[in-house]
Amino acid sequence: MENLGNRSADFAAVPSLVRSLLTGSLGFGSVSLCVFSTVAFAEGWMYKHLGLFGAYLAWTVLFILLGGGVLAPLVVRRWQMPRFYLLFAAAFFAYAAGWVGAYFILRGVVGEWIGSLAGSLLMGLVLAVGFGVARSAFSLSAMLFVANSLGYFLGSAVNDSLGGKAGMLLWGLIFGLCLGAGLGAVLHLAQARGARTR
Repeated sequence: MENLGNRSADFAAVPSLVRSLLTGSLGFGSVSLCVFSTVAFAEGWMYKHLGLFGAYLAWTVLFILLGGGVLAPLVVRRWQMPRFYLLFAAAFFAYAAGWVGAYFILRGVVGEWIGSLAGSLLMGLVLAVGFGVARSAFSLSAMLFVANSLGYFLGSAVNDSLGGKAGMLLWGLIFGLCLGAGLGAVLHLAQARGARTR
């Protein structure tokens, strides 16, 4: 009975899906806007002083540091902030490695699509294992793939249409809003499923 009570308490503590979607979308949207602003205003400087690899690493670290902070409130109490940061860092680094690796090998639109797929699969797998719901890795990855692809390619189309700094900033905002919603949904479902199986 105590175990059943603990599971019920854990499930009750998980933020609602609506709250998770909104927090993830708005929070990660603001994070992505900040990161893309460095692309819009300092891309040339970053490439010159950090190199291609260093610039991409800096953008990945920014997404991890800022993104972990806005997503952490969606994680129930048993996950202390440092533990979630480590999990999110591993998940986002895996996503970035999959995306960038595929893009630089294949290039063009094919590289972008394969990168989105590879990055989403890796991120979903890391989060599923981290929350103890490895059997849900495919469904969580699929949600991330849809959210990530929608944000990336819609944002890219807006950027291509407008161009300049405004286009880049809107790309970042759209990308962050969509991927953030996907991350919020994944955090909600991973925790809800984990609470039911404990």
